[in-house]
Amino acid sequence: MTHVGKILVLVIMAFSLLFLGISTVVFSTSKNWKTATEEQKKEVEKVKQKLSEAQAKADEAKKQLTDTQTAAAEATKQLNNRIRELENQNKLDLDQITNVRGQLVKAQESAKSALDEVEAKRNETTLLRSQKSVVEKQANEFKLRQAELNDKIRELERVLETATKNNSDLRETVAKFSSLLRSAGLSDDISQIKGVERPPAVTGQVKRVDPSNRRIEVTIGADDGLVVGHELSLYRTTPRPEYLGRVRIVSVDPDQAVARVVGNTYQGKKIKEGDVVSSTIVPRF
Repeated sequence: MTHVGKILVLVIMAFSLLFLGISTVVFSTSKNWKTATEEQKKEVEKVKQKLSEAQAKADEAKKQLTDTQTAAAEATKQLNNRIRELENQNKLDLDQITNVRGQLVKAQESAKSALDEVEAKRNETTLLRSQKSVVEKQANEFKLRQAELNDKIRELERVLETATKNNSDLRETVAKFSSLLRSAGLSDDISQIKGVERPPAVTGQVKRVDPSNRRIEVTIGADDGLVVGHELSLYRTTPRPEYLGRVRIVSVDPDQAVARVVGNTYQGKKIKEGDVVSSTIVPRF
């Protein structure tokens, strides 16, 4: 027998032993499988029963779920409607808030303007009160002054009444003297009456000279005692003292007079503004 044949014999023997073992196991365990199968069937029946119960419960739960979903859908619809209503209300509230804010801003601006106006009026009132106080004080002073002036007016009225009476008496006296002068062939014009007395002690200056160098205006007049006809000496003090001549008063005002040169000026000298006229200086030749 060849080596291959031996191997094949060994393989056949191995498979034979394997099959023998399997047959023995199957024969020994066939009764246990039957019992197990019966028990499994019972378990299956129990499982089927539980499955039926679970299916019933599932159907019930499914029904409840459907009802719940329907109620939830209805509640969701109601909630959506409520949300839309709230959104619309919120929009209206926002618009109203915006409007109120605008009105509030305008009200604040108006209030600020009103406060500024009130402050200005308060300042104006304070100023007016101050001015009123000053005016009242001045009015009181004016009243006192008015009382004094009324007293003064009454006094002056009495003086005026006396002066009017004296003036009337003087007019009558002047009329009598004028009538007497005219009856004697004399003029009653006082400006034409020449002063016969010596002029008072006065000293003035030449403030204007006419182009002919014959008439001058001097800074002294009736208030200083001058009358028409008084004669004064005319001098120059700068640049050196010198005699210029004499002038005669021809017109008198209270604070000035007009004089005319008597004859000619000394050595034909020209009279200038600022030269001196005096009744106290006597020329020496």
